[in-house]
Amino acid sequence: MTAKPRKQVHLAAHFPGVNNTTVWADPASKSQVEFASFEHLARTAERGLFDFFFLAEGLRLREHRGRIHDLDVVGRPDTFTVLNALAAVTERLGLAGTINSTYNEPFELAKQFATLDHLSGGRAAWNVVTSSDAFTGENFRRGGYLEHAQRYRRAAEVVEASRALWDSWPADTLVVDRERGVFAREIPGTSFHSTQFDIDAPFVTPPSPQGHPVLLQAGDSDEGREFGARTADAIFTVHGTLEAGQRFYADIKGRLAKYGRGHDELLVFPAATFVLGDTEAEAHERARHIRYQQVSPQTAIAFLEQVWGRDLSGYDPDGPLPDIEPDATSEITRGRVRHAKDPLAVAKTWRERAEAEQLSIRELIIEVTARQQFIGTPVQVAEQIDHYVQSDAADGFILVPHLTPAGLDEFVDRVVPELQERGSFRTAYTGTTLRDHLGLRHPHHHTAAEGARAS
Repeated sequence: MTAKPRKQVHLAAHFPGVNNTTVWADPASKSQVEFASFEHLARTAERGLFDFFFLAEGLRLREHRGRIHDLDVVGRPDTFTVLNALAAVTERLGLAGTINSTYNEPFELAKQFATLDHLSGGRAAWNVVTSSDAFTGENFRRGGYLEHAQRYRRAAEVVEASRALWDSWPADTLVVDRERGVFAREIPGTSFHSTQFDIDAPFVTPPSPQGHPVLLQAGDSDEGREFGARTADAIFTVHGTLEAGQRFYADIKGRLAKYGRGHDELLVFPAATFVLGDTEAEAHERARHIRYQQVSPQTAIAFLEQVWGRDLSGYDPDGPLPDIEPDATSEITRGRVRHAKDPLAVAKTWRERAEAEQLSIRELIIEVTARQQFIGTPVQVAEQIDHYVQSDAADGFILVPHLTPAGLDEFVDRVVPELQERGSFRTAYTGTTLRDHLGLRHPHHHTAAEGARAS
């Protein structure tokens, strides 16, 4: 019986920025907005032969109890500006940006991503996200609220229109007129019409190195999974445990055939953190210390308030959960997705868990807000990551360090060599584009079999 070939682990680096993974109080934590921080993490990821650098984006500063959320006070730099600057200080690393499809227009998005792909030599990626948040929409002319199904319908049309624009220049567009010493451009106009858009204009940039920038998607609803299976090259997911990861992996891969796509045309990337130690015990003690830094007493109460919809500042974070019920109609937090669609049900579940495990408010929040974590010695963490990938729970991971910008250094120095020793991770880049790194074909290059089917 032929042994199953060893899958290669894919890795990406998430710039920690404004999220509850970052440990702000640590003396090693540096600026979230200075370019030196972005450059350090990107260079480290490239030194570690990662597939791509991943940058999230927020379109409005979040508010909690009428004040700017403490994780947002440093601000949120523009994604395209940062990624285009990083293109100049890296050579092979993919550059992925989270850009909203609800409030942006496809012609502009197509131009911005095509430009990034040109400037980077074929390393651009777009994490397509949606928003139904009217609070965020107040910053945009469109504004307002979109129902869940409508926002995915709009996202699909944004992607479809962008692809039509990227595909609008045929390969033989440029014709050299040597007698006049100029290029004669024969560029057909792009005609795209849908429920959301009417576009009739030649696109403004020639085909970029990747043809289409790599598309990522992060929705986990049924509509989100269908959208990802139909349009995405990679999925960013929160399914961290082995069993949950295997269920999600099988589900999303199983949806591909109906769209004429193969198993390897969509990669699954859960988010994960990591903590290393010289011994397993040291790593777990360090992980415990980091979690208590991430969830301070004030953070624990603020998180609880987001579910309860009430001012809980009078409660002791080291005491029991409130005996009052959540206010399901409250807008105590604005600008982020509500952590609980059914606050009453969540409160019941949390009370049962806190009672069974004798957990305080802070201890409970530490447990329920934990991401997938790989904890142990470098050898153990490499084994854990490799096991997930070989067991079809993931194709790789988007790593979220707890420190900005040097939190990835230790992983690159100590874990990457162990993955390479196992034969599960590259020892050199073998291509120049992000599609090369991910094993994805160019959208305009077809196999002989595909050409035969098309004819």
